Amino acid sequence: MQSPAQRPLWKTYLAFLAPMVLSNFLQSMSGTLNSIYIGQMLGTQALAAVSGMFPIVFFFIALVIGLGAGAGVLIGQAWGARETHVVKQIAGATLLLGVLIGLVAAVFGSVFARQALQGLGTPVDVLDDAVAYARVMMWIMPILLVFVLFTQLLRGVSDTLSPLLALLVSTAVGLVLTPALIRGWAGLPQMGIESAVLAGLAGNVAAIGLLAWRLNRGQHPLAPDREFLRALRLDRAILAKVLRIGLPTGVQMVVISLSELVILSLVNGHGSQATAAYGAVTQIVNYVQFPALSIAITASILGAQAIGAGRLERIGPILRTGLLINIWLTGGLIVLGYVLSAWLLGLFITDLATLAQAEHLLHIMLWSMLVFGFQALVGGIMRASGTVLVPVLISIFCIAGVELPAAWLLNSHFGLQGVWMAFPLTYLAMLALQTAYYKGVWQHRKIERL
Repeated sequence: MQSPAQRPLWKTYLAFLAPMVLSNFLQSMSGTLNSIYIGQMLGTQALAAVSGMFPIVFFFIALVIGLGAGAGVLIGQAWGARETHVVKQIAGATLLLGVLIGLVAAVFGSVFARQALQGLGTPVDVLDDAVAYARVMMWIMPILLVFVLFTQLLRGVSDTLSPLLALLVSTAVGLVLTPALIRGWAGLPQMGIESAVLAGLAGNVAAIGLLAWRLNRGQHPLAPDREFLRALRLDRAILAKVLRIGLPTGVQMVVISLSELVILSLVNGHGSQATAAYGAVTQIVNYVQFPALSIAITASILGAQAIGAGRLERIGPILRTGLLINIWLTGGLIVLGYVLSAWLLGLFITDLATLAQAEHLLHIMLWSMLVFGFQALVGGIMRASGTVLVPVLISIFCIAGVELPAAWLLNSHFGLQGVWMAFPLTYLAMLALQTAYYKGVWQHRKIERL
């Protein structure tokens, strides 16, 4: 039987990638089902109220994604060097910090929900519903962030199956419980748009319980046993390394979320129908964007493990394989998105005028997800060695210096469609600058384990 190092690289890639893509699909589907339930059972205004929360939730998730990225590189390198005790120490310190971020999000997010949504220009006709949804969403944030972060840590040791099984449980619970809470089936109270949040909480709790049972039963390196629980402390030395890699990534994600807030405020200026179209298009784009990001994450983890094992000659093939997979996987999803756009958007939107508007917006920018995947891959390979600052600065520059000015200018000239034209311009700029730095600087550096 071949070891991971002996088998062809594309097989190693796909063995790692397939469960992660399925996990992202389930994660997207969970949000999609909630949006379908809300749009079909409660109406377009309810969908607009929920859509306004996307950037705010992403803001907090961005922080733990940054932590997970930093910890994932360190765990990958430690796992490549077969240092299991170091893996536990890194995971414990990172997870505890993630819990603290979740608690801060719960308190401040719920207290200032109305002010935040008003600042985003949420349409007045959906503001009260949006605030009610936001407050409940913020209170479940600690559980959500722990779940997101822990699944990232598992991938650092090449375990993508456990997160997939956990998401199967979480999605199944949401699939059943959300409509039951909307309609009040089986004697349950009717919770309106809060139904999706409460169902998500129940699903995440069930998924975390499954993970704990499965990991302990299989003597997993990240099983929540006594040794792991002892590692739940804010170790300064470990967190300094995690933050060195993760903080720039987290800042990048926060900048992305802030830019989405600006984009949403421009969209909100066109009314609640435009906001609903934004929410529906975002759902479709996620199905393409998340697999592209999964390929980049796979490249980063495989690269980190190669560095930890002293196999630097594998870095180039890892990047090239990722680029080819991005063409076939992301490109295939893009084609499906164009062919099935009307039907897919019709799952969320019942109003014909809003549906036509959303389809036009989707067609403008969907193709650029292929470019997004390319630049994410180049950045992921560099992150495997701990090189994050310059790639992150490139991304921030493109968001602040290309996306936002372009969105504002094109919005003033072309209306709502102009906002969506800014995305392809941004991704093209990112790819050009990331590739230039990779070729001109990173490839000439000495790569060492952190």
